[in-house]
Amino acid sequence: MDKITAEDQPSSSGFAPARKLIARLGPGLITGASDDDPSGIGTYSQAGAQLGFGIGWTMLLTYPLMAAIQEISARVGRTTGHGIAGNLCRHYPNWLLQSIVIPLFIANTINIGADLSAMADATKLLIGGPAVLYVLLFAAICVIGIVFVRYDRYALILKWMTLSLFSYVAVVFAVRIPWGEALHGVLVPQITWSSAFFTTLLAIFGTTISPYLFFWQASQEAEDVHANHDRKTLLRAPRQALDAFSRIRADTLIGMAISNIIALSIIFATAATLNKAGNTEIETSAQAAEALRPIAGDFAFVFFTFGIVGTGLLAVPILAGAAAYAIGEARRWPVGLSRRPKEAVAFYSTLAAATGLGAAIPFGPIDPIKALYWTAVINGAVAVPVMTVMMIMTARAKVMGDFTVRGWLRWLGWAATIAMAICLCGMVISWFM
Repeated sequence: MDKITAEDQPSSSGFAPARKLIARLGPGLITGASDDDPSGIGTYSQAGAQLGFGIGWTMLLTYPLMAAIQEISARVGRTTGHGIAGNLCRHYPNWLLQSIVIPLFIANTINIGADLSAMADATKLLIGGPAVLYVLLFAAICVIGIVFVRYDRYALILKWMTLSLFSYVAVVFAVRIPWGEALHGVLVPQITWSSAFFTTLLAIFGTTISPYLFFWQASQEAEDVHANHDRKTLLRAPRQALDAFSRIRADTLIGMAISNIIALSIIFATAATLNKAGNTEIETSAQAAEALRPIAGDFAFVFFTFGIVGTGLLAVPILAGAAAYAIGEARRWPVGLSRRPKEAVAFYSTLAAATGLGAAIPFGPIDPIKALYWTAVINGAVAVPVMTVMMIMTARAKVMGDFTVRGWLRWLGWAATIAMAICLCGMVISWFM
């Protein structure tokens, strides 16, 4: 008989309900927090500076779509014991697998380079020194941490690092927000038919609903199954499904809510300061921090800059890990952060290679400033085929058994996919007008 477990419930009955909830949070919380990486901060800063409060409605729209697609991703891993790439290689032709995995690796590598560059620039603003050195230092810290720190301990570190996001809530309270105008921007969509608007819109969707998030959360759910002896895949232990799906939903809803609240805080802060001051030419998160200083003061500057570094240390290992999971699962290598490096040499080598290649980008001909913004656009373009394949895959009983995605969750998943496709088409069409 299948063993019924209460997933991630603390053993002590004296734990308060809040502590029990925190203990149940994991892949969803970390995934949501990593979404607000330095490239995402740059995108939201640019959106707020250029378009003001009028772009705030996108966060209200993306939350249910983001939460749905991430819950679907998590269900794939928990149900099958494999990530997205692992399921693709078992049920679909190789050409489709490669057409998904290779663009993901490229997009993640560029994203890593853009994030490391932003972290280095932010550190230089805080303490001075050579940005080049900081790029190498942060890359080394991320690789050493994810390779040599024990998985359960590293997962706990990532969970606590999500607290760095709340520096952006502090920034909101440090500036004067016209709340009536801000709420109007959230509740009343404002659309401008222009290339700049649709490019910004796709960048927002691309950084909010990013393909690396799908791969990471699915793979982490699969990893947790293999690392926890009380758990089995739902295909083998269907009686664990009720508690598993309940945990996944709570974890994902909270993680994505935090992600969107932080994104909205960044939009509000830059709209209330930079946009109102006419400073709309913001291209990076570090530029936004520097521009905030004379307008909002040192307090806002320090918290904004600290947030860039903190979120980067959280996001870079996840970007590299998602790339390594995708490549490793596609080639059926031993994968997983719970494995020792000598047990998964190719997996960890891919992880280190993605970080190393990303760290090399600031030294090459690619402009990190442009890469920072266009990374989000690339993510948006890559997300459309990934989401389409994932929605088709999760409807197949051959893949998901009795746990195919259906009902309102399926409708929201397709709505997210269609919304991304519309943004992409709108941007392309606007180029020719």
